[in-house]
Amino acid sequence: MEELVECHSEYEYPERPIAIWWQNERLMISQILQEARIPDGKYFRVSTSEGFIFDLLYKELFDQWLINQL
Repeated sequence: MEELVECHSEYEYPERPIAIWWQNERLMISQILQEARIPDGKYFRVSTSEGFIFDLLYKELFDQWLINQL
């Protein structure tokens, strides 16, 4: 299964991530630790209910998420 990010969106996409699929498991995001608007999209550092920390980068031009576990 492809890694992907589920988001809550109202006025724009993505407003805030709520879960990620990582290694065939759905991980709920418990906290957004850091968030920034970057030149080519949006960046989030998040922690999950399971205690993992991830960097999530949304590339607007390609409508693509990059996920990196820390």
